[in-house]
This record gives sequence, C-alpha cells and structure tokens, in this order.
Amino acid sequence: MNFLAHLYLSGSNRHIQIGNFIGDHVKGRNHEKFSADIQKGILLHRKIDHYTDTHPIVKQSYRRLNKNYGRYSGIVMDVFYDHYLAKNWDLYSDVSLKNYVTKVHRVLMTNYFKLPNNVKRFLPFMVKSRRLETYATVNGIKRSLEIMSDYSSLPNETDWAIQQLIDFDDEFDQEFKIFFSDVRAMVKEELGENPMGV
Repeated sequence: MNFLAHLYLSGSNRHIQIGNFIGDHVKGRNHEKFSADIQKGILLHRKIDHYTDTHPIVKQSYRRLNKNYGRYSGIVMDVFYDHYLAKNWDLYSDVSLKNYVTKVHRVLMTNYFKLPNNVKRFLPFMVKSRRLETYATVNGIKRSLEIMSDYSSLPNETDWAIQQLIDFDDEFDQEFKIFFSDVRAMVKEELGENPMGV
C-alpha cells in the first residue's frame, strides 16, 4: 500500500493518520519519540505493510512485474494499488477524492513540524502537485514512478510498468478489490472502527 491507501486506512484519528503517513520514514524504535497516537499510526503502518507483503493476492499481482523489477516489484505494486483505490474511490467513500485529498493536506500541513525531516522535504511538492489525486490517472502513476526512479534505487522501467498496468488492467483491478476488502477488515479489527477518516 502506498500513501493514499495508508491514509484511507487510518480511521478518524488525525494523529493515527499522520503516523500511518510517515510510517516508512520512522525506523526501528524511533516511533517511541512520537506521541501515543502517532506511534499507533506508525505501528499500524507496519502491520498493513506486513499484511500486504504476505497476502497471496498481492503476490499474484506483483508476479507480473518480476521480469523487469525483481525485488522491487512489490514497491511498484503498492503504487498500482493506490491507482485502483483512487480509480474506484466512489466504491469506498462518500467524500469525493478531491475533497478527501484537500482535507488530508490540511491535516499534514497543520502538523508539519511533527514530521520527520525527509517527509518535510517532499510534502510541499506532494501537496502542490496534488499527487494523491493524480493517482486516479495512468499519467499520474507514470509521473510517480518517474519521480521514484529519479530519487531512489527503483529501476527506471516506468514505460514498461505502465504497459503492464494497461495490459493487465482488469486483472489488477479485480485483485485489488479482493485484497482491499481483506485489509479493510483487518484494520477495522485493529482500530475498532471502520477505516477512512475524513
């Protein structure tokens, strides 16, 4: 799961939402430096990641990417699954994606000084470009993968990845819906409430 899904799955507590958003950027026991609810969000992020990485449907999805991405296939699949969440947003929320992203931006920017430094560096660009909203389009996913390959060790195979997204759109879409139903149920049990706080 990538940024949009982690935010969606955070429930109604803003600090859990913040923790879930920054989860990839807080290593080891560093989560203990944050407030209790932000810690809870960071630990929820880790639980979602573990659940995702071990889910058979997700493995089925990212096998299509192994040829060119190898061990990075799961990272690309996380971005693809955010695409299917954004694309199918109306199935999961009564709030429009545009309004949801605006509210999320407000929460994150209001709490800017609580964020790790590396998150502070990219957040203004993410907000300005409305990247979470652009996940609904193939071009938005392409741009996200390009950014990731420019600033990380992700192989520069974006054109090939987008072709797989187009060629296997129906399969990825159905697999996402099955998996997302499962992960929502897991998070509901964890939080004691329905996911998707706005």
